[in-house]
Order: sequence, then C-alpha cells, then structure tokens
Amino acid sequence: MSLFLIVGVGILYLLYRSQNAKFLEECALKGIPAADCSLLRKIWQDFLSVNPYWLIAMLLAFLMSNVSRALRWMMLFHGMGFHARFSTAFLTIMLGYMANLGVPRIGEVLRAAMMARYEGIPVDKSIGTVVIDRVVDGVTLLIMIVLAFIFQFGVIYGYFSKNLSLQTTAGKWVIPGVILAMLIGISLWFLRHRIKKWSLIQRFRTTILGFISGIRSIRSVEKPWQFLGHSLFIWLMYFMMNYWCLKAFAPTASLGVAATLTVFVFGALGILFPSPGGMGTYHAMVIAGLVMYNISSEDAFSFANILYFSVQVFCNLLFGTIALIALPLIHRKQQQQTL
Repeated sequence: MSLFLIVGVGILYLLYRSQNAKFLEECALKGIPAADCSLLRKIWQDFLSVNPYWLIAMLLAFLMSNVSRALRWMMLFHGMGFHARFSTAFLTIMLGYMANLGVPRIGEVLRAAMMARYEGIPVDKSIGTVVIDRVVDGVTLLIMIVLAFIFQFGVIYGYFSKNLSLQTTAGKWVIPGVILAMLIGISLWFLRHRIKKWSLIQRFRTTILGFISGIRSIRSVEKPWQFLGHSLFIWLMYFMMNYWCLKAFAPTASLGVAATLTVFVFGALGILFPSPGGMGTYHAMVIAGLVMYNISSEDAFSFANILYFSVQVFCNLLFGTIALIALPLIHRKQQQQTL
C-alpha cells in the first residue's frame, strides 16, 4: 500500500514542482514578488471560489452513478441465480473505491470478497461479474474516446503534433517478443498432458471455471436493454460530474460540451495508471486536456485538484467509511430478523 501511495504522491509532487516553476515565471513577468506568489495559496483560494451549487450537483451525480452501478451488478448476479441485496451491492462498491486509494484495483477483489461474506456468492463467480462490469466500462470509455476524437480531432491532433514526438524504440522489441511467445506456447503445448495433472493446475482450473461462469452471466441478463441503460447512465453521470465541476470553477466555466468530453476522456485515461485513484497521472492528463482550450496550466492544475479531491478523495473516503461501518451493522440486523 505504501509503495503505491509513494508513487502517486511522487508523481503529484513532480507535477506540482513543474507547475510551480511556471507560476513563478509568470509572476516574475508580471512584476509580482516571489514571496507573494504561492501556487499552494492559489489552489486553496481556487477551492474556496468554486460555486457550491454546481459542486453539490457533481456529488449527486457521483451518488446516482453508483446507485445505477449497484443495480447493474445485481442484474448480473440474478442472471446466475443469486440474489444480492441493493444495500450490500452499493456499499461494497463504495468500500472498493476507498480500497483503491490504497492499492490500485484491490477494490475489485474486495467487492467480490464482501459479496461472498454477506451474500454467500462464491468469490470466483463474483469476480467474473466484476470483470464484466469493468469490460463494459472499458467499451463505454472506448466509445467516448472515439467520440472525442471525432468531434475534437483538430484540437487533439494539433496538441499531440506540437507536444509529443512520435519516434520510439519500442518497435525493435516486437519481433523478438513474438518469437519468445511462440517458443513458450509450443513448449506448453507439448507438455500440456503432464501439466494438467499438477494439483495446483487442477485447483486453478476449478477457479477459472467459476470465473468464466461469472463472466457468462451477461448472457443471462433478463433485461438487456435495462442493463445497457444503466451502463450508459453511469457514464453520462461521470460526464456530468466533469461538466458541472467545470461550471463551478470560474476560469473553466465557459467551456462547452465538446471540451468537457475531451477533458473527461483525458482524465479517465489518467486514472487507469496504477497509482492511488490515478493520483498525479490524472492531474497531468486533465491539465493537458484543459491547456488545449487555452486554460492556463495553473488554473488547469487547480481544476484537477478540485475535481480529484472532491470525488476521488472526499467522496470515496466518506462513503467508503460509511460502508465499512454500515455493512456489518446491516448484515447483523438482517441476521437477527431471520432468526
């Protein structure tokens, strides 16, 4: 846990140093003394300046997206013949988000473990449904990336052609990598009968079969259009969280839907990096997205912190803590009612 946190804080600190240097240069050009030019003070003042009504709307969107995610998850369980209570599904999702702040992606495993503990659903099958949950999210994100490139191709292409070099040395490793993969595959094929007899492989096979059963649960969803509706609604709420946060902050309030889509997609890609909640990488990607629309890097850094700490830190810690307390209490009460 500490390693991932160190990585995330380290990336954020390096980003802060870079932004602070730019901020000091800008202050010097304006004739402002360095003692009166503090990026941390600016970020704090920007936090205080946000419109609270837009911020409340953003937090409500966060809650609504996770209500829909819990309902969608329950549909997958029902397709396998399991009954999962909404309270358990919703609270385990919140608990998983909080866990991801410590160790990236560990929250997905924790969700499955909590479902096994409180609903009696096998962990392997539950993990299969979590994989489906994330695969559907990945497809939806891919669609939004395509839409962003379609509607903002000129802006995005112009930025990358100006700021990134396309030269890479990675290509020279492709052919050796393919040859090595082929040799490993051929060796495993000839040894397959011996490998199947290993007890570890047999246990692994049993786990994988349960895992596949969970993944196949999407084929048993009784209301596929409702499942699709939840999937679209979740990401619509994610988009609105970004849109309303942009409206809440004066320097970004004038940006429209197309710009919001670009910033949202960039931020989502930043969160994929294995640091706590995308710490640092999320900030860097959001700054890159906002700079495309002539937002200063200092204001972009403030916006990234406002959105990140409002949702990724405050909401996830708050509702994760509530879930940690509420889950055993609700389960104990339900057990007493059944006695």
